[in-house]
Amino acid sequence: MTGGASGLGLAIVRRFVNEGARVVVFDRDATRLASVAAELGDSVAAVHGDVSRLADNERAVEMATATFGKLDIFIANAGIWDGGLSVIDLPAEKIEQAFDELFAINVRGGLLGARAAAPALAATRGNMVFTISNAGFYPGGGGPLYTASKHAVVGLVRQLAHELAPKIRVNAVAPGALHSNLSGPAALHLDGRSLIEGRSDELIARAIPLAISPQAEDYAASYVLLASRTASKVTTGAVINADGGLGVTGIGCVTAGLDL
Repeated sequence: MTGGASGLGLAIVRRFVNEGARVVVFDRDATRLASVAAELGDSVAAVHGDVSRLADNERAVEMATATFGKLDIFIANAGIWDGGLSVIDLPAEKIEQAFDELFAINVRGGLLGARAAAPALAATRGNMVFTISNAGFYPGGGGPLYTASKHAVVGLVRQLAHELAPKIRVNAVAPGALHSNLSGPAALHLDGRSLIEGRSDELIARAIPLAISPQAEDYAASYVLLASRTASKVTTGAVINADGGLGVTGIGCVTAGLDL
């Protein structure tokens, strides 16, 4: 489980542990990793590393097989955001560095994690679940860097599902609105800025057809569903658009003046 020490990732880890799973939590924040290990005890094993490096992904897989005996599920959740900066607002002198860092985590990280996990998952006929975003389908969920990266992950999921069948299923969840303080590329100095900065729960609920302001734990069940052998054994290459109904409105991430 990459990016599992905070935010949506931590909510997913907690849900899987509550379902009886044992989880390797792979994250670059050592302090948060220690907190997760203290909270969840023997149900988790912590790996400190960088998802953009193949060797670190391989260490996480080795930790899973050495500690828990096998690997059934790989969840590629780690990601960073571009602050919603438009192409004009991106600093010209920083755009190349910001692009490389964001794509290294959001796209290359998932690819490398899949490469590292594939042999172990083939042995168990396991599966992969990727975190996308409604920005993987609609404009307005970020700026061009983030939106392009999430569209790329949609393509990655479909290609991997094609290549790795029949032994490994590959699916994804595309969460919608979420109060999550994602970090950003170092070049843009965006750490701690929320995806929905300044929007109240009431405003978010008014903009979403289901009239709710989702919390991280509300999305976790979709990951469990896709990972389940019995519930999803015929499902691969699919994305659960858990956007509260924004997609069916035809305006995606942008509605009632709210950019999600």
